[in-house]
Amino acid sequence: MPLNKVVTLIFPGIHPFEFGVACEAFGIDRSDEGLPVYDFYVASEDENPVPTYNGFTITTEHRFAEALDADLVIVSAGEPAVIPSAVVQTLRAAYEHGAAVMALCSGAFALGEAGLLDGRRCTTHWRHAAELARRFPAADVDPDVLYVEDGRIYTSAGTAAGLDLCLHLMRTEHGAEVANAVARRMVVPPHRAGGQAQYIDVPVPPCGTDGLAELMDDLLEELDDVHTVNTMASRVNMSPRTFARRFNEATGTTPHSWLLRQRVLYARRQLESTDEPIESIAQRSGFGTAALLRHHFQRHTGVAPTAYRRSFSSIRRVS
Repeated sequence: MPLNKVVTLIFPGIHPFEFGVACEAFGIDRSDEGLPVYDFYVASEDENPVPTYNGFTITTEHRFAEALDADLVIVSAGEPAVIPSAVVQTLRAAYEHGAAVMALCSGAFALGEAGLLDGRRCTTHWRHAAELARRFPAADVDPDVLYVEDGRIYTSAGTAAGLDLCLHLMRTEHGAEVANAVARRMVVPPHRAGGQAQYIDVPVPPCGTDGLAELMDDLLEELDDVHTVNTMASRVNMSPRTFARRFNEATGTTPHSWLLRQRVLYARRQLESTDEPIESIAQRSGFGTAALLRHHFQRHTGVAPTAYRRSFSSIRRVS
């Protein structure tokens, strides 16, 4: 889809952080670095100041009608119980006119009210996921992911997941080189997979003496080696059972799944930034063979390595 005009809708009770995410992603002129510039609008229902969740107000000169010819319409987080009818009508009309629609965090409730989640996979902040599913039973709510793209409907979990979704859209529309450059400007990771868990009991590895953080750093440098639960456990002086339990507590996943994801992420970076043969990338990423790389890469990303390289490679090829 084209991505030129972007309109963000604001309404009473809006959460400033998610609103700021939309402004940061699409409302900043980065043309000095050769990056895309969007025709960005913040729109309210009328000329009155819009009160935010945090008690201050926002005033904008643009109205909801701007959304009717937009390429992307964004609705930020707000109070799920209070979605103005004008927001619902605008979202529905913009979608019917061909716009993509993005909801950040609890903004998904506005999409639900507009009927745009019916029959679609979607997500929201894990605290609101059960309520979203209850209110909109025709929606397929996944509470365990950072963001979801289903056709022209985009939804994300809370706070930083909104930035992940915006970068995902940039990556899809403009390629990895643009998304990575924007991420560098914002000083955030250039890519987190949408299927990554949005909530775990311990969000980062503990800083104690168990050595998990150090082990994971070492494993990232040794992806081409063979690693088993037994060998990893021995390196931090734990039994395999204790190691597997503590690793899951620290990362929200198993050692095997974590290692697979890191190998896929390494392969993605190589496909984006080099013209190395698939066989070489398979060796260095730890998959060993091109066939095994293709199997796991497609399972994690939904596309084959060669198709991913065609879409996202930053290597300029002369035909």
